[in-house]
Amino acid sequence: MNRPERRLVYLLRALSAVTLAALPFAFLPRGWLAELHAAMGLGAFPEGPVPEYLARSLSLFYALLGGLLGLLSTDVRRYAPVIAYLAWAGIGFAAVIAGIDWLVGLPLWWILGEGPVVALWCLGLLWCQRRIRPDGSVSLLG
Repeated sequence: MNRPERRLVYLLRALSAVTLAALPFAFLPRGWLAELHAAMGLGAFPEGPVPEYLARSLSLFYALLGGLLGLLSTDVRRYAPVIAYLAWAGIGFAAVIAGIDWLVGLPLWWILGEGPVVALWCLGLLWCQRRIRPDGSVSLLG
């Protein structure tokens, strides 16, 4: 495995670990979710089934994505089209989510820590992937 492949594997596995870390939040007691929400400076956790459903289902969805990223890291050449799709889709997602974060009035630390970070990860995936040729050689020019 060449250096760009290893870097791509590391990026995918790191992103997998980060997104899989959301799994426990799908199962936390509601009171803990409310305490975390307040501790992050977001005020009182909204009452009702929809906010709790969204918090839990999004946590599960992130974990599902984390599992997929881990699977993709096992063979970056074979899964190259899927990795490229997820990276490009992630860049689009990052732009939209940064706008949503800003429009709904999330704190600056949240806005900067979500959209731009996702975009950087996805650009890193694309950068590494562009340097891997099908024959296993490395492209210096991309």
